Amino acid sequence: MGWLWSSNSDKTSDGGKIAPDRTSRQRCWESRDLFFNCLDDSNIIDSLKNDKEARRKCGKEIAAFENACSKTWVKYFKEKRVMEYNRDRTIERIKKEDAATVAELKAQRASN
Repeated sequence: MGWLWSSNSDKTSDGGKIAPDRTSRQRCWESRDLFFNCLDDSNIIDSLKNDKEARRKCGKEIAAFENACSKTWVKYFKEKRVMEYNRDRTIERIKKEDAATVAELKAQRASN
């Protein structure tokens, strides 16, 4: 995997782990974006629940993503994708409900 920090060369003199550098992070984010674009094209929101389908439809992209990012980042980004999708759906639902309420109030005022 990308940076699992398993080798001794990835550790500081006191045994701590070295954080990924800017290039590694950029490579991770780019591979994540390519993977998520493939998921979007395949109408897959949750690649954790639908792992088999995601791997079947986006195998090359998920392999690159998992290779470029640490396991914890992969899991985090997959969970974040689902959370943001649900958040956006909730916001849209609230906007529609608010618009309907405003229209109803305007109709009541107009009839008075």
